[in-house]
Parts: sequence; C-alpha cells; structure tokens
Amino acid sequence: MDFNKEIERRNTGSVKWDMLEEMFGDKNVLPMWVADMDFDNAPEIKQAVKRIIDTEILGYTFPQTSLYHSIIEWQKERHHMDVSKEDILFSPGVLSSIAVIIQALTKEGDGVLIHDPVYTPFSIVVENNNRRVYRSELTIEDNLYKMDFKDIEDQMRKHSISLFLLSNPHNPGGRVWSREELQRLTELCQRYGVILISDEIHSDLVYTDYTCVSPVTLDQSFKDVVITLHSATKTFNIAGVKASFMVIYNEELRSKVVHIQEQTDLSSVNSFGLAATEAAFSHSRDWHEALMNQLKKNRQTVLDFFRTALPEVPFMVPQATYLFWFDASSLDIEETKLKETFADVGKVALNDGISYGLAGGSFMRLNFAVPEPMLEEGLNRIKHVFDTL
Repeated sequence: MDFNKEIERRNTGSVKWDMLEEMFGDKNVLPMWVADMDFDNAPEIKQAVKRIIDTEILGYTFPQTSLYHSIIEWQKERHHMDVSKEDILFSPGVLSSIAVIIQALTKEGDGVLIHDPVYTPFSIVVENNNRRVYRSELTIEDNLYKMDFKDIEDQMRKHSISLFLLSNPHNPGGRVWSREELQRLTELCQRYGVILISDEIHSDLVYTDYTCVSPVTLDQSFKDVVITLHSATKTFNIAGVKASFMVIYNEELRSKVVHIQEQTDLSSVNSFGLAATEAAFSHSRDWHEALMNQLKKNRQTVLDFFRTALPEVPFMVPQATYLFWFDASSLDIEETKLKETFADVGKVALNDGISYGLAGGSFMRLNFAVPEPMLEEGLNRIKHVFDTL
C-alpha cells in the first residue's frame, strides 16, 4: 500500500490523463482535476478481477448472495443502515440511478431542486430528461457551506418540485452535513411531497472528526421519502468498473424504479463490477484505512500550504472527500476564464467552480488524492498563478 508510488497512466485511455489537451488545451498540464485517485488499487480487488479472467468464461453473471451480504454489512457497520436484500437495486452508476429515478418518479416539466454549487452532472441529467432544474444557493458561514432552509422551502412551495438531489457529503465543498441539517431537510421533503435522493458516493471518505449521516436513518418515516445512492467506486478508486446500487425501502417507489430499469435495461452490472464491489467491501478494509491516513496527510499538506504560502486565498477545509475548494476571486479574472488561466499560467489542470453553478464561480477544485511529490508540485504551480497575476 505505497500511496506515493507514481503510476504511469498516460496512453491508457484515462480521462484524467489522456483528455488534457481536449479539456485544457495542453496535454502537458499537471492533472489535478477529475475525482479519480492516482493511487494503486487494493490488491484484494485486483485479485478478484484477475480471478475472473483466469478461471471463468466471461459470460452472463448475476449478483450473488455474498455480494448482497457485503453491502448489507458495510452499510450497517459504517452508516447504521439496516438494509435487506430486497431493498437493494443495482445500477451501472450513480448518474444512471438518478436518470432512472427521474423517469420513474417524475414527469416531464416537473421540478428537481439541487444546491448551488453542486456536482455538475446533477443539473445535466435533469435537463437531459426534460425536467426543470431549480437551485438553492448555499450560504457561506465560517468558510463552510450551509443550507438556506427558507429558500429551500420557498422553492418547494412555489414550484412543482418532485425530487431533491442531495450531495451527501457535498461535492465540491467537502461539507459533511449535520444530523440537524439533514433532519430539517428531510422533514421539508415530507411536508411538500418531495422525494429526497441522497447521493452518498463520498460517504466513506470522511475524516475522523466528522460523521456522515444517511438521512434515512434519522426517522423511521423517512424511509418512505428517501432513496440512498451508494457505490464502492469512489472510495476504492474503481470508477472504471461501473457499479453502484440504490437502497429503496418504500416498496411502491422501488417497484416504479424497477419498472424503468426493465424498460431501459439499466439494472445490470458487469462481472468485474460485481466482483470488485464485493472484494472492496468484504476484503479491502485495511487498504481503506491506509488510504484515509494518506488522504488525511495530504489534506494537511494542502491546508498548511495555503495558510502559509497563500494566506490571502480563502478556502474550505474538507470534512470529507479528497477535493479542496478554494476561492480565486483575488485574481480578478473573469470566472469563465479561470480554468484556462490556471492551465496556461500554472500548467495545472483544475476544475473550475463556475461549472458547479453560478454560486461557485470564483472557486477552483483541486484533487489532492495524488502521490506527495505530485501534490507538492501542483501546489507550487497554483502559487505561481497567484504570484504572477
């Protein structure tokens, strides 16, 4: 588990490394953008995938009891969720799940409420399904995002809101929502007949001072209005295997989602995804613990660097994820030009805040899940941009 081993990823079809010229206009910029870790996978996961190649025909497969057991035990131990096999629906990915849920539980023209800023594909998948996107701007207090419950309720009251898409923990801000916040949000959803979709793909990347709560665990009645989305892919750096699952307790909601999955054939996961997920949850806990220790160290490196080398730059301390959200407004550059400025001047590839919503326009997102030498180089390149401009 050497997280400082540098692995050559160029010319492998890697989005992070091989799409730099397309996304940033320069194939030689340092990639610290898309949420993809530059760490080797857990050996147990690689062995499980290799075992399929070595010993099995690559034919049709189905989720076996041992996979369900691994998910049930992980959710119970890590998130205090009591899940049964019947509550679990498999899906190729979280965004596939969201698309299916939108089609199953809403009609064209319905409103879907999201935060601003928030994970970019939320709005894209809503619009691609001909639903209306409404945004509730997050407020900033003590350099942390907070929900504006008055605005959320106003929008639920005024518009035909059917779903609320929640990033829990928040991407890109790294905020771990409190029990009180989630309780209040879910109660509003109950009151206005809104289904809460809790995307918890980053919920196993939480630092020790914080606890990520699944809203469905806060009250028995919430099981009727909350759908939880989860996956091993972000936590264990296996996004390429395309595997995720939904937890839906309400039988009526679940049957509607199953109906759309059957219509679209979006209920199956490939053999490697099934094997990798089980190996992750059942056999890769030591790797996960070591990963969190490395991420904690990397996070501290980033915080120390900004506090000492860039004290004038505001930022949010990530309570979860390996993503760092800093405010580049002091550069006094048009928000739509920030990404290309960091690429051109600093030769570093970052995600621009404007893509997460207008409220994130002055921010940039840094992925610090990289070997330490690469992290230090990336931080110095970011400083070069501020020093130059």
